Amino acid sequence: QVQLVESGGGLVQAGGSLRLSCVASGRTSGMYTMSWFRQAPGKEREFVAALYSEGSRFYADSVKGRFTISRDNAQKTVYLQMSSLKPDDTAVYYCGLKGSDTNSYHLSVAYNYWGQGTQVTVSP
Repeated sequence: QVQLVESGGGLVQAGGSLRLSCVASGRTSGMYTMSWFRQAPGKEREFVAALYSEGSRFYADSVKGRFTISRDNAQKTVYLQMSSLKPDDTAVYYCGLKGSDTNSYHLSVAYNYWGQGTQVTVSP
């Protein structure tokens, strides 16, 4: 079983930057996809960014050019560097992990594990 722990959320002003981290532990060997989703109150969880084990990156249109997903050399931590933040980015951000690289990276139901979430609030 895999455990995911997010950190780095907080309150920032519009136009600011924030870096989220997700530390994976447990059975994380092999090929897997890690991703970031977000969910605002009263809304469905939506895809933000994904990173394949081989390095391919995918982004939602709403964050492309502003957010960057990456991982450390040991591939145990995934990051989400967020820049030019907007109030619409306000949400709880969740780290997800799925056991293989497939074209379902943007579907929350495809992920096996989730972190507890970290709150990101962007003021006008």
